[in-house]
Parts: sequence; structure tokens; C-alpha cells
Amino acid sequence: MSKAVLLTDFGPPEVLKLGDITIGDPGPSQIRLAVRFAGVGPTDLAIRSGHLRNVFPASAGAVLGFEAAGVVDAVGSAVTDVSTGDEVAVLLPGLGGYAELVLADYWVRKPPSVDWDAAAALPASGEAAVRVLDLLRVAPGETLLLLGGTGSVGTIATQLAVARGVRVVAAVRPDDFAVAENLGAIPVEYGEHLADAVRSAVGGVDAVMDAARAGDLETATALAGGPQRVITLTNPSAEQLGATLSGPIPAEIPAALTEAMKQLADGHLILRDRTVRPLADAADVHAQLQAGTLRGKAVLAVP
Repeated sequence: MSKAVLLTDFGPPEVLKLGDITIGDPGPSQIRLAVRFAGVGPTDLAIRSGHLRNVFPASAGAVLGFEAAGVVDAVGSAVTDVSTGDEVAVLLPGLGGYAELVLADYWVRKPPSVDWDAAAALPASGEAAVRVLDLLRVAPGETLLLLGGTGSVGTIATQLAVARGVRVVAAVRPDDFAVAENLGAIPVEYGEHLADAVRSAVGGVDAVMDAARAGDLETATALAGGPQRVITLTNPSAEQLGATLSGPIPAEIPAALTEAMKQLADGHLILRDRTVRPLADAADVHAQLQAGTLRGKAVLAVP
């Protein structure tokens, strides 16, 4: 048996309860991970609340968490690149990170220079940032409007885009303007004056990446001249606008994880500040993130 935080229903943070699950042996192309840290992301909160129930068919007894880091506990018969005892970070498109043990299909080695909590905070955000930038095909000299430019995904995406020669306009809260500027972006404020602020700062934009849940997707789509190069990670109303709601692309996950981890290990990426809490505090962490009293990246420490 493995301890895990279970989703007992859709609803407020209190639906998350500590319980027991059974984790079997890994399949031929899987590994089993003894989790040390699990990342908590905004999509976790949206799934728990039921906001994404039509996109992520989680049910009672499901375990949230798209990312974790730990030690390989067992490997499938077809796995050749890692062995028992190796340190890795994993991406879990099917969820499951808030647990002592998890089966994973996608992983990347954790370099010694990367701290455990950073390794756990990277996979979902790093993969998403690399994926969306590639899908948008943002090129040097183009302008990217990034909604949520100082969130976990936005922080990584801003740095990767700037390194590619892209001009980034980051929609953020006013108290995050300095953070956005330090990442290399031009900050503008969310809200009713977003369109005017963007036009005043840069004129128009070539593409939009929505890594927030601030409700500015329609305005951003208009700024891009249409939905053709507009991708959101969390807004299920994207279809109504003609924009794309993007999720992980299985064949491309390993390369995206490798790129993100390499940039982090080489010192080319700065991640959001992290707050580490025990696994048993998952419900309280969700409550604080939902209320906005916890602003950084939350990571759960597994005993």
C-alpha cells in the first residue's frame, strides 16, 4: 500500500483526503517511482474544483499531481535508460503525483546540480512551456503575449522565448512588474485595460500563450488578429473562440523534458520561488493557492 492524497469528489479543497492506494509493478515501458517531492500546479486546482471535468475525467479516488521527483523503485522489462536507485523527475499526464509511489511513463534524469524540490517543480511547467512555444512557432523578432508571465509556466516560457530572440509582453499583476522585467519581458496589467496597455507598449502581437486563469483570452485573441496562433493551457472556453486548448503530446514529452531540465541544470532557467509543505497538507495548500495567500510554487514533501 502507498499513502496518497485522494480526490473524494469535485469541490473545495476539503475534498482532498489522505488515504491508501495500491500501486502495482511497472508495465514494460514504465518505471515505479518512490516520490520525494510532488509539484502542485494550477491545473490541479481546476481539476479538483470540477472546472475541467470534461477535459480531465478524474473520478473519486483519483490522485492529483502532474509532476514529481524521486528515486526509481522498479523498472519495466523494456526500460534501458534508467535503473533502480536512479534519481529522476517525472511527468504524469494521467495524474498521480501526490503519493508515496507512482507509475510513470515519462521521465528525465535529475542532475546532481538540481535540488529535489526544483526537480519536482519543473516537469509539468517545463514541458508545457517548451510545447506551446514550439506549437506557436514563435520566431526571432516576433512578439508573444504571455498571460500569466510570472506563474510557474510563464516564468519558464518567458526565459525560453527571450533566449530565442522573441519579444515577450507579460500580462501580470502590478506587484509582479519587476519580476517580469527581470525575466526579460515587458510587463502589462491584466484587466479591462489590457488591450490598450499592449497596444501602447508594442502595438500588436504575433502570438498568445495563456498560462493563467484571468479571463483575458478573448481580448488576447483579438490582439493577435484571430485565434490561429492562440494557445491556452487552462481555459476550456478556447473552442468557442477558435483558439487551442493544449495538453501534452506523448511523442514529444521526452524531448521537452530533456530540454527543460538541461536549461535548469546549466543555470539558464530561474524557477518560481517554492514553498515546501508535507504531503498531508495538500488540502491546505490548495486552499491557500485558491485564496491567493500562497503566491509561489507549492511542492509537497513526501515522507
